[in-house]
Amino acid sequence: MTTDLAAFAQENGVKYFMISFTDLFGGQRAKLVPTQAIVDMQEEGAGFAGFATWLDMTPAHPDMLAIPDPSSVIQLPWKPEVAWVAANCVMEGEDVAQAPRNVLRRLIEESAALGLHVKTGIEAEFFLLTPDGAQISDPFDTAEKPCYDQQAVMRRYDVVRELCDYMLELGWGPYQNDHEDANGQFEMNWEFDDALKTADKHSFFKFMTKSVAEKHGFRATFMPKPIEGLTGNGCHAHVSVWDAPGNTAKTNVFAGDGDGPTGEVGLGQQGKYFLGGIMRHATGMAAITNPTVNSYKRINAPSTVSGATWAPNTVTWTGNNRTHMVRVPGPGRFELRLADGAANPYLLQAVIIAAGLSGIGNKSDPGPRHDIDMYAEGHTVKDASKLPLNMLDALRAFDADTELKAKMGDAFSAAFLKMKHQEWNSFMASFSQWEKDHTLDV
Repeated sequence: MTTDLAAFAQENGVKYFMISFTDLFGGQRAKLVPTQAIVDMQEEGAGFAGFATWLDMTPAHPDMLAIPDPSSVIQLPWKPEVAWVAANCVMEGEDVAQAPRNVLRRLIEESAALGLHVKTGIEAEFFLLTPDGAQISDPFDTAEKPCYDQQAVMRRYDVVRELCDYMLELGWGPYQNDHEDANGQFEMNWEFDDALKTADKHSFFKFMTKSVAEKHGFRATFMPKPIEGLTGNGCHAHVSVWDAPGNTAKTNVFAGDGDGPTGEVGLGQQGKYFLGGIMRHATGMAAITNPTVNSYKRINAPSTVSGATWAPNTVTWTGNNRTHMVRVPGPGRFELRLADGAANPYLLQAVIIAAGLSGIGNKSDPGPRHDIDMYAEGHTVKDASKLPLNMLDALRAFDADTELKAKMGDAFSAAFLKMKHQEWNSFMASFSQWEKDHTLDV
C-alpha cells in the first residue's frame, strides 16, 4: 500500500498529482498539484469551494479540503508524469457527510463491524460517438444485432486495445472486451474487488475511457440512453460478501445451502437477507442507481432495434436469466442489473451496501423467484413493484424510504434530494421540440 506520495513520485517519475473527488452528480473534480507540493497536500488537503461543484453548499461555506488517499494512487498510463489519487472531503476537521466517497467509507466501516466485507465487480458500458455527440463514431456499425460483432469491435481496436493494455498494466485483471448490444456500444470487464477499490477503479475507468477516446478523435459517453431506439448503457454490479477484505478473504458469506428458492441457486441465509434488502428498497434505490432524467428512457424503454432493452422495469429476481432486475448466475453472488452509466461510482456501491445491511438487519425475504421471460411474460407477474417511471417518481420513492435514507446518512440524503429536485425543476423549465410538434395546433 502506498503511504508516501512524495516517495511514489520519486520512484515513478511523477511530476504532478490530480487530487480528485466526485460530487453528488458524479462530476469528477480535481486540482493538479506539482510533486514539490504533495507533502503538504497529503497532510492538509487541496482546497476547494464546495459551492462551485454539485454539493449542497453556499459561497459562505469555509474551504473544503480534499485529502488524498494514497492507497488509491494511479499513475496515468497514457501520461505517466501525472498520477491520479482519490480524495476524502473534509471541512473544519470533519468528514463532509454528503461527499459520496465518505458515504461509502462509512457504510464499509458499518459492514466491517458486522464481519461483512462487500466485494463487487461492475460492467461499465459506453458508446463511442462523434466529437459533437450527435451520432455513433463508426458509420459502418449498422447491424440489426450488433452484439459481439467482431468486425465492429476490430474497427475500434485501437481504442479498446489501448484501454485494455492500460488495465493490464495497472493490474486490474481485465478479462474480456466486446461490442455490446447497441451500434457504437462497448463493454470492458475487469476483476472484482473490495467495494471502495471497485468504486475508485470505476471512477478512474470513466476518466480514462473519455481521455483515450478524445485522443483518438471520438467522444465516449456513459449516458444511460444516448441514441433513441438503441439499447442504453447499463452498469451491472456483481455482488458478494466475504469474511475479510482483500486477499485475506477466505469464506464467501453469501454462499451456502440455504432453503427455498434462494438456496436452490446457491445463496445461503446471509445472501438471502442481503438480496431481500435489495428487493425491499429497489424503488428508492433507483434515485441513486438511475440518477438522471435520461435514465428513465432506458429502464422504461420500448423494445430496441436489437429486440430487447436488457434493462428491467419491475422489481423481480431470478436465477440465470437476464430479463429480471436481479439474477443469480451462480452460487454465492448476484448481479444487480438496475444501475445505468450515469450512476455515481461511490453512491452505487454505497446504496447496494445500505440496502443489503438493511435486509440483513431485518431478515428480509426477497420474495418469490420468477424464472419466466419478463420481456414476454412480465405482464403475468402481479405481486411485484414497478420501478419508477421518471426521475421525480424515483426521488419521491427515495424520500419515502426513511430506512434507506437513514442508512445512506441524513446529511447526504437531504443534500441529494435537494440538489436532484433542483435538477428536475430545471428539466421541467425547459421546452422540447416534441411539445411543439404535438401541441402547436391543439
